[in-house]
Amino acid sequence: MSSTPALLAAALAIAITTGAAHAAAPAKPMEKCYGVAQAGKNDCKAGAGTSCAGTSRIAYQGDAWKLVKAGTCTSIKTPKGFGSLTPKA
Repeated sequence: MSSTPALLAAALAIAITTGAAHAAAPAKPMEKCYGVAQAGKNDCKAGAGTSCAGTSRIAYQGDAWKLVKAGTCTSIKTPKGFGSLTPKA
């Protein structure tokens, strides 16, 4: 039964190492993309009359933004055109 503590120690070491690898994984770069959020699905303030996340009143509102994967914003097509890195009028 002396191998049980050794196996437990090995399993614990593997678990700690695996957990550390996940914690060190870098976050994917994101960017604000205007004009792509559905009504009530924006990530933060969307112009006059709104306070923060989920308060946009119009789908694809030009001054409402959503976080998207960096480099994809301007290729997102909506019924009102493509996403923008700056607020739309």
